[in-house]
Amino acid sequence: MSGPRVLVIRLGSMGDVIHALPAVASLKHSLPHSSITWMIDPKWSVLLEGNPYVDSALFFDRRVFAGFRHAWRQLRRPGFDFVVDFQGLIKSGVIASAARAERIFGFNWAAAREPAASWFYSNRVPIRGYHAVERNLDLAAAAGAHSLLHTFPLPEGHPEGNLPTGPFVLACPVAGWGAKQWPLEYYEALAERLLSEFGTQLVINGPSAISIRGAHTHVSGIPGLIHATRKASAIVGIDSGPLHLAAAMEKPGVAIYGPTEPARHGPFGGTIAVLRSPTASTTYKRTSEPHASMRAISPEQVFEALEQVLEPHVKADKRT
Repeated sequence: MSGPRVLVIRLGSMGDVIHALPAVASLKHSLPHSSITWMIDPKWSVLLEGNPYVDSALFFDRRVFAGFRHAWRQLRRPGFDFVVDFQGLIKSGVIASAARAERIFGFNWAAAREPAASWFYSNRVPIRGYHAVERNLDLAAAAGAHSLLHTFPLPEGHPEGNLPTGPFVLACPVAGWGAKQWPLEYYEALAERLLSEFGTQLVINGPSAISIRGAHTHVSGIPGLIHATRKASAIVGIDSGPLHLAAAMEKPGVAIYGPTEPARHGPFGGTIAVLRSPTASTTYKRTSEPHASMRAISPEQVFEALEQVLEPHVKADKRT
């Protein structure tokens, strides 16, 4: 006997897709014989590879108008029993409507990222959780997920580029906008101290080369980032997708926060310590330069926080 055919919508970005993984897993686990289709931006679809809770994927390339037309055509065919929109945007609400399902679950006016998106939903769900993962789980519960899972099924990744043969700390300095970034010159000071006091290299990952004196440059796509994260002794993160990837893998490390709020957008799970200046104020203004509250976190503070988790991991790595 077949179960419900469910469409879930979370197009991107990396961190947002990762934050939706437990909610989608909860739906699949709670609805016997269900078929889960995830609509996603093809840029982030690698994050769903091998996911046992997702049966198929539909792609929506937001960068071109043809992507919207293609998505519309895909949605007019399958025939879903209900839709869950984890995106909370007018755009995703339109996509949900295109599926012509009897029920569309989404955040209510107060919780949706774009409040007007709630006009497209038949079931407007009030949210109790505050962190993005918990908010998504609240929405999944309203859609029928009675058994909530805190699991992050991620692909294994594969090697790309060169990594140090010994223990290393991984950092990805680029965020969605400059205000969330830690100054590049601070990484130089951190790299020097890691090498001098622990004999451990700082590895700088990105889709293109980022030159930081004293650090090892690692250029990769998402599969290479996943592989490097698994191998790292610890991570240094900012509010960006690679940090949330590391948190989902339960890696130890330090997260540096400034203008964005850790309680809402911080690393989930408790393995990564958060540093934020006590004078930092929350703002989502997309400026190009690091926010003053990011500059307020010194390389010394990051090293001292890293020291607490790094020493046992480095010693373990050196024994193997």
